[in-house]
Amino acid sequence: MLNKLQAVANRFEELCAKSEQPDFYNDPKKAAKLLREKNDLEPIVAAFQAYQKAEADMADSLELMSDPEMKELAQEEYSAAKAAKEELFEKLQILLLPKDPNDDKNVIVEIRGGVGGEESALFAHSLFRMYSMYAAKQNWSVELLNYNETELGGVKEADFVINGRGAYSRMKWESGVHRVQRVPETESGGRVHTSTATVAVLPEMEEVDVQINPADIEMQVYRASGAGGQHVNKTSSAVRLIHKPSGIVVACQEERSQLQNREKCMRMLASKLYEIEQERVQSENDGMRRSQVGTGMRNERIRTYNFPQGRVTDHRVGLTLYKIDSIMDGDIDEIINALATADQAEKLKNAAK
Repeated sequence: MLNKLQAVANRFEELCAKSEQPDFYNDPKKAAKLLREKNDLEPIVAAFQAYQKAEADMADSLELMSDPEMKELAQEEYSAAKAAKEELFEKLQILLLPKDPNDDKNVIVEIRGGVGGEESALFAHSLFRMYSMYAAKQNWSVELLNYNETELGGVKEADFVINGRGAYSRMKWESGVHRVQRVPETESGGRVHTSTATVAVLPEMEEVDVQINPADIEMQVYRASGAGGQHVNKTSSAVRLIHKPSGIVVACQEERSQLQNREKCMRMLASKLYEIEQERVQSENDGMRRSQVGTGMRNERIRTYNFPQGRVTDHRVGLTLYKIDSIMDGDIDEIINALATADQAEKLKNAAK
């Protein structure tokens, strides 16, 4: 590991030297790529330098122990440096784990009402609100793509982009079936019902990231429906794209022009085609171990929101929190942190084999 860390430190020094050259910004795209690499390496190098300092402090303290007057103080400094070194070693192991290349990307989130009729649609709306509030806490922006409401304020389907650096690294754990247990507003007898909604989270891909043949796409236009302003039902601005080879259908009706809606549809389509390709690669690689936190497939039940008991349970890591109100208001960092930690632990275990 130390050889690998030294190689990282050398590369970081090389990038620092390049960034100081007068012609560094002559090629903006290349410069941006190198700066991203430099920023990614910086925390590893900082931890490695702290690790080396802890080693040096241990060596200095050992020398001082030969002096009877300094022995007690040197022992304390040695113990502190040793503890710091051990902590930094664990941190460096995590920092050196392979990084998901999509972690810094924006995300496309799709929420669908599942089992439970109108109550599932109302729960889907609650999830949309939860993620919107979480995005606001992270200073990310939410961009609607497709939003289909029910008469009672529920959501049949909500597709939206969360724009923000690192959005995928946090939101990718949310894919799957979310289950709610509560008394519906439409229930007169006070009985607790169980309903579900599905969430899919995709890294946002540009058309250049995925090869799409224009001849494979059928475009349909129609009038937007549901809430959305005066343009609704007046012009055929909504766009539906059908990718004939895969059968994927994407739609967008939130913009006023066909051109804008088509552009958003193409982003959705590129992301869905990328997801299909990633799943194909994973299924072909029989040696790939899946993380204990789950596959992220949308048919996998991942979390239960129990309103009568005020608890939220994530079944992948066995975490139960009794603060359902704050979680529904977007306070989901504690859950996401637990899932990220479990994923890191699994990767470390596999790396040691």
